[in-house]
Amino acid sequence: RKKAFEVGDHDFRQYAEGIAIGYGVYDEQANKGFMFVGIHHDTPAFAVDSIVKWWKQAGLKEYPGRKKLLILADAGGSNGYRPRVWKYELQRKLCDPYGLCVMVCHYPPGASKWNPIDHRLFSAISNNWRGIPLNSYETILKYMRRTTTTPEDGPGLKVKATLVRKRYQNGQKVSDEQMSQLQLKGHDTFPQWNYTLSPRKM
Repeated sequence: RKKAFEVGDHDFRQYAEGIAIGYGVYDEQANKGFMFVGIHHDTPAFAVDSIVKWWKQAGLKEYPGRKKLLILADAGGSNGYRPRVWKYELQRKLCDPYGLCVMVCHYPPGASKWNPIDHRLFSAISNNWRGIPLNSYETILKYMRRTTTTPEDGPGLKVKATLVRKRYQNGQKVSDEQMSQLQLKGHDTFPQWNYTLSPRKM
């Protein structure tokens, strides 16, 4: 029988030891999840840095020689289609340094439940720590890393989790001139939600 934990019926920021902002990358082909837990602000720069870390730590090894990357993202939030910083940082930190053509497809508002990361990674993590008070970064990381699934065919889900201590600032701006320098091309269908960033010739 599980032991019950005594917790408050409401959460108040002033009583918290810190905040935990989770950003996930889910590799659908390998069935592997990578969680990056920030401690400051949820910003486009944090989102892009998380993807870059995944590419450096796993993507390059899993897919050597690949020059194209597809990112499925929600329409809103730090990796939404509106923030200029999201596109600018993808160009500067992922496309240019690694020579990658990055295709981004945003799910329309209200349709993010169809994103594989929601029902194959986030739901599994939520189910794993159900009923557990997330009162420390160690607890959060531990239950993320222990998350797994046992599908009928293929490998079960494996999750790696990393604490990101870098402090990110809100309000970063990208000028019209900076945007004009991006190798950004919208697709024929809903170009605001579907676009490709190509590496600039250095």
